[in-house]
Amino acid sequence: MKFVGAHVSTAGGVHKAPDNAAEIGAKGFALFTKNQRQWKAPPLAADEIKAFKDNCVRFGYLPEHILPHDSYLINLGQPDDVKHRAATDAFIDEMVRCQQLGLILLNFHPGSHLGEISEAECLERIAAAINRALTETDSVTAVIENTAGQGTNVGYNFEQVAAIIAGVKDKSRVGVCIDTCHTFAAGYDISTDDGFDWTFSQFERHIGFKYLRGMHINDAKSSLGSHVDRHENLGKGNLGENVFRRIMQDPRFDSIPLVLETIDPSLWPEEIAWLYGLQEAKPEPLKKASKKAAPADGELF
Repeated sequence: MKFVGAHVSTAGGVHKAPDNAAEIGAKGFALFTKNQRQWKAPPLAADEIKAFKDNCVRFGYLPEHILPHDSYLINLGQPDDVKHRAATDAFIDEMVRCQQLGLILLNFHPGSHLGEISEAECLERIAAAINRALTETDSVTAVIENTAGQGTNVGYNFEQVAAIIAGVKDKSRVGVCIDTCHTFAAGYDISTDDGFDWTFSQFERHIGFKYLRGMHINDAKSSLGSHVDRHENLGKGNLGENVFRRIMQDPRFDSIPLVLETIDPSLWPEEIAWLYGLQEAKPEPLKKASKKAAPADGELF
């Protein structure tokens, strides 16, 4: 069974996220548990935690179908030792917040070497940060998101993600989230059948589907291999429609959150319905994205 949703707003409190997901017909969702642009946030109040859990039960959302995202400010590959400790502390706080909400996954961008250390050393620092975070928390799995490789970001190929996992001691609490836009921009041509098959054969070879905990379902404004991270609404970018049909018809992507991060939230209900329609019949054509509703490039995700 597929669990398609979107990264929904928590304006007014994290307890609003399940309501917002249900309104768009989502069977899973993603959220930030704090302001993603700030280092610190007030602790979650007991009534907020209870309301979130109650709303998840009310709408039938299970923890394995909810994919929280950590702050964009956190760089677990930070070359500076003092800043690396601060980043790891912030990551641990994010994991604790997930624990408090009864969640079991935390998605994150692996990090950046900032041009100051090698990619290999950066990957080692990310694994070390994950190890410390897992030691100081319980139950939450650290979910590594593949990147487009923009700037000095690492994690843009499956070998690098596999290297991080290899450095994690407790492999029962590490997983992977595949972003379709990032994958394409990193040079994996999932827009064609042959490219899709090859890409996921490489994923199985280097990482393994046993580690797949979620996907971000996005089209790409950026071109193949450009290493530019620019999301687009489904069917409106360079990926086209076939890749999404393949995902929705492939049982390897069952039972995990499939999360939209496309640029026009007003289209999410239609995109979710369209994706489900791909499982059995030819869907109605998707509407054009509304430029007015779309956030600026780089504002989200």
